[in-house]
Amino acid sequence: MTEAASEPRVRDAATVLLVRRGPAGPSILMGQRGAGAAFMPNKYVFPGGAVDAGDAGVALASSLRPGCLARLDQSAPAGLGPALAVAAIRELWEETGLALGVPGAWPGDVPPDWEGFAALGLRPAAAALTFVFRAITPPGRPRRFDARFFVADAAALPGDPDDFSRAADELSHLHWVPLAEARRLNLPFITEVVLGEVGALVARGGAPEAVPFFDNSGTEPLFRRLV
Repeated sequence: MTEAASEPRVRDAATVLLVRRGPAGPSILMGQRGAGAAFMPNKYVFPGGAVDAGDAGVALASSLRPGCLARLDQSAPAGLGPALAVAAIRELWEETGLALGVPGAWPGDVPPDWEGFAALGLRPAAAALTFVFRAITPPGRPRRFDARFFVADAAALPGDPDDFSRAADELSHLHWVPLAEARRLNLPFITEVVLGEVGALVARGGAPEAVPFFDNSGTEPLFRRLV
């Protein structure tokens, strides 16, 4: 078997950096992956995961901003943006129990993954998400993802940002970490890089002028910017 044939398939994925602003400065929500996890064991990460087949069929109450969608469409299948937004909101819900949504009735049947979310009287809403980073996992890893990172302000949450009672057990030690201290944790390399970019973005405010992209899709790693 050749090296290329043994490489795992690169899966589309979405990650959420939830930022909470307070008198002591901004903080960010992070959790720790288990010691037995196949991907990044023991590391502190942001909530996130792969896009599921059903994500494209979930209707959003509000969509991503046009600029975010345009950047997501660069070097990616057209129309993937809404599914990435849905995946980001779903993973945030599953891993933290926090619902990024707005009040409203679901149009049609509620998918099983969303029953708890819908029971709160909410529909997923993407207007608070800003696309800020993209990275493809390098070859040689047990799992590979084409991950898009989104920032959202915790003020957009309709519930208590400290209530993790509905979270699954995939992440432990869920807590708000001061942004200035987050890089002291046991982090994957790419998480450190993203934190540096987001720290600068939060400090100056507003949306990014371009989105950094670590592209490991080919034989040589490339650093690009999506404008």
